[in-house]
Amino acid sequence: MPLHPMPAATLPDPAPFDRADPLRSVRERFELPQQGDGRTPAIYLCGNSLGPMPRGVRELMQQTLDDWAHRGVRGHHDGPRPWIPYAESIAPLLGSLVGADPMDVVLMNTLTVNLHLLMASFYRPTAARSAILIEEAAFPSDKYAVDSQIRFHGLDPHETLVTIAPRQGEDLLRTEDLLAAIDTNAGRLALIMLPGVQYRTGQVLDMARISAAGKAAGAIVGWDLAHAVGNAPLCLSGWDIDFAVWCSYKYLCGGPGATAGAYVHQRYRKRFDLPRLAGWWGHDPATRFEMGPDFHPMPGAAGWQLSNPPIFSTAPLAVSLAIYQEAGSQRFREKSAALTGYAQAGIAMLLRDQIECITPVAPDERGCQLSLRVKGGPERARRVFAALCARGVIGDWREPDVIRLAPHPLYNSFAEVAACLRHLAEIMASA
Repeated sequence: MPLHPMPAATLPDPAPFDRADPLRSVRERFELPQQGDGRTPAIYLCGNSLGPMPRGVRELMQQTLDDWAHRGVRGHHDGPRPWIPYAESIAPLLGSLVGADPMDVVLMNTLTVNLHLLMASFYRPTAARSAILIEEAAFPSDKYAVDSQIRFHGLDPHETLVTIAPRQGEDLLRTEDLLAAIDTNAGRLALIMLPGVQYRTGQVLDMARISAAGKAAGAIVGWDLAHAVGNAPLCLSGWDIDFAVWCSYKYLCGGPGATAGAYVHQRYRKRFDLPRLAGWWGHDPATRFEMGPDFHPMPGAAGWQLSNPPIFSTAPLAVSLAIYQEAGSQRFREKSAALTGYAQAGIAMLLRDQIECITPVAPDERGCQLSLRVKGGPERARRVFAALCARGVIGDWREPDVIRLAPHPLYNSFAEVAACLRHLAEIMASA
């Protein structure tokens, strides 16, 4: 049976869909969380916040600990996975996932650190061009970073920031409104900084069109891909964007505090004249250990590194990114559209009068995440969410009234989605 979204009029047996799922065996590659009793499997729909642990991470971490114990400082050069080239060795897997050459991606730091580092290079306000375009409901860390960068240059965010919001009474950003805002402010935009996937609604923005409009307007284009990487299709090189940043603990299943990632377009590979906040690990490795006083950056994204990579925060990504590559982007995307479509149509059929799904229905406008609003107000929504958690469904909550559930194609099944919908229907009936 081919994978496809179910018709809205029925809630079919999930078993045939699971039997036809070409990724069904990949589920066994993950350690899935248990309910509070520690014995009963939970329905884990929270990869949009923290992905589960891939099997193989324990073994790799133990190997890394053993290398430290037995080799000491020699672990930087010796052993099955020497530490000096550790992050670099994973770059091909990462580049394949985001649609970029390995030379243009790097694993380093955390998302907001990377955002600051790249804005230090690419936000260069002038008297004519100083404005930054962001969404009005940007993730707080992005907003804080952008505000502080503006102030760092002696400017006022109230005058320099251009914000875009959904229309009155709507939850989603309209592409035409984003393009209009770019066109209206074309002469003053220094930087466009938007999310690939809006964290609260799960909306995938039209990154290709928006990027093209931004470049045509003469602006630098950057993206926060925290909720897009490992979720929505990405073609960073093909979109001609300038830079992107992301975290790795959500859909990439890199673990809490996992090393984040960044992308810098190939046209900047040897732009050594660009201002940057330098650190010794970004120095040309041919002369890095000569400890000279002058900084000579590596070509490519790696030239923005500051310090040697945190091995314990990077190792899980070697396992998870290999799973992504084995699954294949085409099969991943097909199942994602089918699994999330199954959930959306079930909500529309069973809960149409009580729950509104504010995530777009069109598959190319959403990833795994579904954002639900319970009719009756925030307090009722909180009670419904608490009851769902008590039944062993792990999702998350975003203020003031949104329940987020993310059926992930690598480790969630159609049966789990059907069970979650039954729980929701029973809770709403009793409420």
